[in-house]
Parts: sequence; structure tokens; C-alpha cells
Amino acid sequence: MPTIADPRAFLENLFSVAVSAADPEKVLAANLPEKPKGRTVVIGAGKGAAQMARAFERLWDAPLTGVIVTRYGYAVPCERIEVLEAAHPVPDDSGLLASGRLMAAVRGLNEDDLVVALVCGGGSALLPAPAGDLTLADEIAVNKALLASGAPISAMNAVRKQVSRIKGGRLAALAHPARVVSLVVSDIPGDNPALVASGPTIADETTRADALRLIERYRLDLPEAVMRHIRDGKDEPPLPSDPRYARNEVKLVASAAVSLEAAAAAAKKAGVEAVILSDAIEGEASEVGRVHAAIAAEVVRRNRPFEKPVVILSGGETTVTIKGKGKGGRNGEFLLSFACATDGLAGLSALAADTDGIDGSEDNAGAFADGTTVARLADKGKDAAEFLSRNDSWTAFDALGDLFVPGPTGTNVNDFRAILIQ
Repeated sequence: MPTIADPRAFLENLFSVAVSAADPEKVLAANLPEKPKGRTVVIGAGKGAAQMARAFERLWDAPLTGVIVTRYGYAVPCERIEVLEAAHPVPDDSGLLASGRLMAAVRGLNEDDLVVALVCGGGSALLPAPAGDLTLADEIAVNKALLASGAPISAMNAVRKQVSRIKGGRLAALAHPARVVSLVVSDIPGDNPALVASGPTIADETTRADALRLIERYRLDLPEAVMRHIRDGKDEPPLPSDPRYARNEVKLVASAAVSLEAAAAAAKKAGVEAVILSDAIEGEASEVGRVHAAIAAEVVRRNRPFEKPVVILSGGETTVTIKGKGKGGRNGEFLLSFACATDGLAGLSALAADTDGIDGSEDNAGAFADGTTVARLADKGKDAAEFLSRNDSWTAFDALGDLFVPGPTGTNVNDFRAILIQ
């Protein structure tokens, strides 16, 4: 098999192929709903929602109106659908206004009308709508506590929907008796569409009791007003059996599984065998990094469980329990941990990145690493393990010029990890 002369270009191409497999225009074309007798109203939220809206406009050859919200800097021009921007990952006032606009857009519809919900990752933070007597500050406090807790996305959403007027299927309930068709790009391990963006149009089975157990399990320090609201349970989100959802439909239009399969096919076309470990890996990012490192080291040293040359692919959504005050996201954390555990290994290159183009709060999607990463940091008088201990992966990879910055991609099927060994 041929040697890959430029490993980073090879890995970057695999990322591009994975993202292209989730391109909104491609995936929506095969999943358009039937046109209604009445009006068509488009709503949506997420980091790729504007691109989804633009694609839907191009594909829908009938009247429509609508409004969607995306992250600041992620908007693209649409002709018939209004595009709003708000903060992510911590909600802000613009998100609060956007939630109000989406809720207003679906009120007053009848059974002949159609609501098309374009839902993708990031929508939860973009749609703050505090329930009861709670405030935006309360919802922000919940979000920050969850982000720092290391809790998986399923636990986060079980809590989030208890304090919201829009999450957990509530937006679809507001649209009743109109039919709601949710077109979902999944960034969730396991691809449960009710968990994407905390399911504004899709109910799930979790209850107030589940949320309270998870708050205790992950030791979440939430405002007393939030705890009181959840304990009171006066306005729990509807369950999937609610008759208001009887006519609704959910279509999963893109996922990590499809994107990883596309990347694997591209690698094989280039003459490199590809293996997919899983599209649904969860857990602490640094621990997942060490596990991937152990597998890669086994291949480097013993040519097992896979024979070189090979590219090892995986997806899912890791988490970071924040202990330091550094900068960076879960993919940087994964990769720095991986680099520490593969220090000195030859013939190994890796890319870890978020398919939406942003890892954490900075402008990079992730970073590159190889067996020289730790040594190159040491040459600059910097300690990779120290960076990792303070959750400061961005600073480490920035010092090396190894950040990966593709910009917003217009989609989101979560983490993409590729390790080339030759």
C-alpha cells in the first residue's frame, strides 16, 4: 500500500468528506415532507440551522414562511426564512428573544398547516426560555453547571427540559393541531432525535424524578429557584404518548454513522484500510484519549488488532469535567491526552475535531497531533501534562501551530477522530 506523504492533508480530507456526507442540501432532498393544504411554517435551531434553512428554501417549490436561530457568525442569507443569531454555549438575551419568535411562529395554526422543524446540535443553548418564575440567569446557571459537570448529553437534556418552556417537545405542543415534521441532524451518541437540541419538537420519556436523580448523581450546584421549580413539578414536559403528537413525524437526515462510513470509504480509495471503532463514544475526553492511544500504540508496536497502514476512525460526544481555567474543548482535550500517551511513537498522526467547526469556545474545530507533539512542546519550555491538568489544550496546540480551523461547516454530527498509522 502507498505511504501517505502528507498525513495532515490526508486527515483533513477525511474530515471534509465526513462533513460533506452531512451536507444539508444533500440530506434534506431525500426527506422532504408532503406539501400541506394549508401554510408551511419553518422553524429551526442549531449551529447548522441557517444552512439547513437555505437548503430547504431551495428545495421547497411552494410558499413558506419561517424563522430559525443559529450561533453568532453562523448565519447565511435566506430569502423567505428569517435568520436570527444568539450565543452558544452559554445562552443570552438574543436567544431568549429568538425562543419567543419561534413560539410565536407556531401559534394559531390549524390542522391543514405544516410546521417543518430543522433541528441540529447547539440548539439547546440557542433556545433559552425559562419556565415558570425562573429567569434567564437561572437557565444560564443550569447550563454552566451542566457544561462543567462531565455529565453525558442525555443527562444534560433531562435536566434542561425541566426548566424550559420550549424544550422537551413543548414547541411542537404549541403548534398543535398543525402537523409537525422534524428533520434532525444528529450530534448525539446513539442518535436519539429527542436529545438533539434538547428536543424542542420531540418529547422523550425522562421525568422530573429522573432529573432530580441526575442532579444528585452529578452533584450539580443549581440555584434554589431552579431546584424548587423542578421539585414542585407543576408543569412537566409532555410525554411522547401525548395526543398532540399523534400526527407528527421525525426524520433523522444525517448522523455520525453515515459521515464516518463516508470517511472510511475515502481512506480506502486512497489505499489505506479504515476501521470504525464506534460512532457513539462517550466519556471523559482525556480518558477516551488514553484508550485510543493504547489501541494506536498496539498497532504501531505489534501490528494488532489492525495491520498498518490503517486509519482508525471514531465519533460520538466526549465530555470534560472542568478542573482548571484553560481554554479548549473536548476534542483538544482528547487529543492532548492522546499525545501524552503516544509520546515518541513514530508513523502516527491524528486529527480530532468537531464537525460543526467549533470545539469549545474558540474558533478552532480541533487540532492535529503526532508522536512528536509532547517533545515539540518541551522544546518550547512547555509541559504537555501541565496543559492537560488545567484543561488548556487550545493554548498547547496554538503554541505549536497545530490548531485545525476550517470555519463553520453548516452541519453538526459531533466529534470526528481519525488516527493514521503507517
